[in-house]
Amino acid sequence: MPDIVADDALLPRYSRSENLNHRFSQQIRRVSKTSSLTGSLFNMSFQHFHPAFQDILGPNPEIKPHLENTIYPFAHEAGVYIASKSQLFITSNRIHTNDGEQRIQISKIQLDKNDRTICTQEEIHPDIPMANGGVNHQDGVLFCSQGTHDRPSSLIHMETDAPYKCTTIIDSFHGRQFNSLNDVVIHSDGSIWFTDPIYGFKQGFRPTPQLPAQVYRYDPSTKSIRVVADSFGRPNGICFSPDEKTVYITDTDSVQGDGTVDLYRPSTVYAFDVVHYHEQPFLTNRRVFAMADNGIPDGIKCDLQGNVYSGCGDGIHVWSPGSVLLGKMIIPGGVANFCFEHPGKILALNETRLWRVSFDPSVRGALLRL
Repeated sequence: MPDIVADDALLPRYSRSENLNHRFSQQIRRVSKTSSLTGSLFNMSFQHFHPAFQDILGPNPEIKPHLENTIYPFAHEAGVYIASKSQLFITSNRIHTNDGEQRIQISKIQLDKNDRTICTQEEIHPDIPMANGGVNHQDGVLFCSQGTHDRPSSLIHMETDAPYKCTTIIDSFHGRQFNSLNDVVIHSDGSIWFTDPIYGFKQGFRPTPQLPAQVYRYDPSTKSIRVVADSFGRPNGICFSPDEKTVYITDTDSVQGDGTVDLYRPSTVYAFDVVHYHEQPFLTNRRVFAMADNGIPDGIKCDLQGNVYSGCGDGIHVWSPGSVLLGKMIIPGGVANFCFEHPGKILALNETRLWRVSFDPSVRGALLRL
């Protein structure tokens, strides 16, 4: 297992030899030394486009690298923070093994009350093939499993403690396999909403798609599954506004998944109104909410004021509920996904680094309302 290194004290490890712990501590000192030079070394900054951005940042905003692993991209997707246990679960980018296979690794990071990492566990071996996005769910984590050639793409609930028991929630649309589920969010009524692009097929670990690239709603109480939105190239991130009257869905079609980028295709956030007919929710009034000017808008979240945050090619972009770009949290190399940790704090996933962004403590992630 490659080592993850931190910017504070030596971290206790699971199943570590004395020699590896020694090498690990040397890496920690190296990162700790450079972390005091983060402004010049990593060129992080906050870019203002509207005066309202200062209300979000507060008087002393800061971006700091928290964990680093230069060997493989351990910090890519999910970013699910379990507040009751101070635990963070993240999924890696694709790792190519020596036998030519691809896999994705889930890491568990334990934080203390002062937000310092006290241990990491990289290979927890849950039965979730090619895990991607995730969300807090019933005292555990609900992951999007992209599947493989042999295993269907599915939603899988994982318990947060060993042996990390996994339960499949749904693995098909009335018998037709999903393509490669990407991101998921849960409505306050208990329904599960998720996106299904074709990245798994484009990246060679899923069969030919059996469904269009769509967005779904699943009701666990009735086992009802239905399509709620289509006409996407690559539907990706999804979140609700704090009042759940709006759904934001990102389309990352400009990044094809096979190594090619087509700037003519969308890198766009769409907004939909949630309306009810016959006691069922429907998405109407599809409209362009924003377009990322750098990279693609991947993971997406709201704060309690309704501001919209998305991980893009140069960091985290922040828009007002009226789609005005307020500012950017600049992180070199961009951000795939992120999560609100505590009020005024974000943990941002940057492939080989995990960053902590600190801003005004009055700002809370919409999920933290629960």
